[in-house]
Amino acid sequence: MNDSGGYKRDAIRVGLLWLALVVVLEVVWFSVEILPRQYAEEARIIDDAFNLLTILGIPVFSFVVAMLIYAALRFRSGGDASQDGPPIKTSTPVVVTWLVVTTALAVFILINPGLVGLAELRANPDADLVIEVEGQRWQWVATYPNGAEVRDELVLPVDTRIKFEVTSVDILHSFWVPGFRTKIDAVPGLTTSVYATPTELGSFAEDSALRLQCAELCGIGHARMVMPVRVVEKAEFQAWMADQLTAEAPAAEGRG
Repeated sequence: MNDSGGYKRDAIRVGLLWLALVVVLEVVWFSVEILPRQYAEEARIIDDAFNLLTILGIPVFSFVVAMLIYAALRFRSGGDASQDGPPIKTSTPVVVTWLVVTTALAVFILINPGLVGLAELRANPDADLVIEVEGQRWQWVATYPNGAEVRDELVLPVDTRIKFEVTSVDILHSFWVPGFRTKIDAVPGLTTSVYATPTELGSFAEDSALRLQCAELCGIGHARMVMPVRVVEKAEFQAWMADQLTAEAPAAEGRG
């Protein structure tokens, strides 16, 4: 059995290893860009929440890893592999501290970014533009306020709060634009809604994060259920919408 001095040395070594892991992982996290580019105000809110959760989670994760590494090296068996090693008693102060710290962290993140982030995302229920989006195996159909229906590309005006009213005609799908971060299920017989406020111009041709992707495994064509997204200036958007109606008119006459 270790004496009190041995326990203190073990604690110091684990603490130093934990501190080193925290520093390395925090530096790596701030040095490497792993998230897609932000194309909407909602993306900023969600990324801020994700970054905060990661920053808070790294010390907890590092502590567990440090304990596992140190225990595997320091207390590995040097005798008969068929025999149990000497028992090691737990430390009540460590257990209590762990419980108090993790509980405090859980309550903190429940409030922020949990409740605070949701409140920020839902702060404005009004929309400048409402687009109906219908999912079906295996494509998306977007209907604009002027009645234009598009299947090949979702075109959106910049600096405009957009409400997407989402539904499905067959099975569960999921509306997700990586560049906006927002996601909502498309449910048969139910209309769900999600908001996005594009803040950057761009297109799928320039950045694959600008795509409407089904994020719910929906069958053999799931991976192909993609619609390119293009964010344009407001004047260009109005001209594009007028062109869609002009293009639909001859098609409707031909069917008649």
